[in-house]
Amino acid sequence: MALVDDFQSAVAHSQKLTKRPTNEELLELYALYKQATEGDVSGERPGGFDFRGIAKYQAWEEKKGMAQEKAMETYIAFVSTLKENYA
Repeated sequence: MALVDDFQSAVAHSQKLTKRPTNEELLELYALYKQATEGDVSGERPGGFDFRGIAKYQAWEEKKGMAQEKAMETYIAFVSTLKENYA
């Protein structure tokens, strides 16, 4: 249960960064969060001119096969790095 608590704490910290991370870092945060909370990517890939939706889908799709626990651990470590750079 400690992993879930640490993950929730990292989620809260990620929302309190004083500076905005890069787009690539934000996509990584999104993909790890989705993989940790929902598992492998689902639904259809956005199309057309939904570039933001496509980028988010692709970032999440790259995490396919990663265990949810591993995604949580990676998310926690990534937020720790972001806190050093953006807090």
